[in-house]
Amino acid sequence: MNDLAEQQKQFIKKMIEDHELRGHAKIFFDLSCQYNYSYNFKWLGRPIIQYPQDMIAVQEIIWDVKPELIIETGIAHGGSLIFYASLLELIGEKGKVLGIDIDIRAHNRIEIEKHSMYKRIDMIEGSSVSETISDRVAYLVKNKKPVMVILDSNHTHEHVLAELNFYSQFVTPGSYLIVMDTVIEDMPENSFPNRPWGRGNNPKTAVVEFLKQNDRFVVDKSIEKKLVLTVAPDGYLKCIKG
Repeated sequence: MNDLAEQQKQFIKKMIEDHELRGHAKIFFDLSCQYNYSYNFKWLGRPIIQYPQDMIAVQEIIWDVKPELIIETGIAHGGSLIFYASLLELIGEKGKVLGIDIDIRAHNRIEIEKHSMYKRIDMIEGSSVSETISDRVAYLVKNKKPVMVILDSNHTHEHVLAELNFYSQFVTPGSYLIVMDTVIEDMPENSFPNRPWGRGNNPKTAVVEFLKQNDRFVVDKSIEKKLVLTVAPDGYLKCIKG
């Protein structure tokens, strides 16, 4: 295992230095987004709307942290909730997943609730940053350790910064606060003509602002370095303080 770990370090170092590889990855990412590439995948029957590389990274984190609670803002079809719940089921401890979304579509709720992994899932409908929802989350998080948070709802700077400022308090030392779709800042102009977010107004700009004011977290660059392809550059935040 030590030999394998050393080999991995060396190959990752070489990948980081390979500008051609990283350039091709950037081209692939930008082109694949034109075809909603992330919509191609399911986890245990539910659309997950994630790049497989990030799914593997999150799986590694969940295995290492073994959270008692995973909070995710943004539910969509529920694939990510099922994904996290199934990993917690494999770990075999008492971990649960809390999903929050301003609009849980009826057909999605039905499919999630009848899934075998629903036994490890709770859902709350409402704005993730409203006072009512905040109070409910604070109650559900009480006495839970470790806690992990994944932000994947409204991608505007203002909304993500509000989520960061609120949900960061629940993340325990050694665990992670993951901010999805920070890659928006690095994508071509006008990539999201029908959305309120884009360059200069997105999760990455929110992360930059958040880290100026909060010293409990650092960007874990090692994750994106080995992934090469990720929707969350600078978005894997590790909690280093209580």
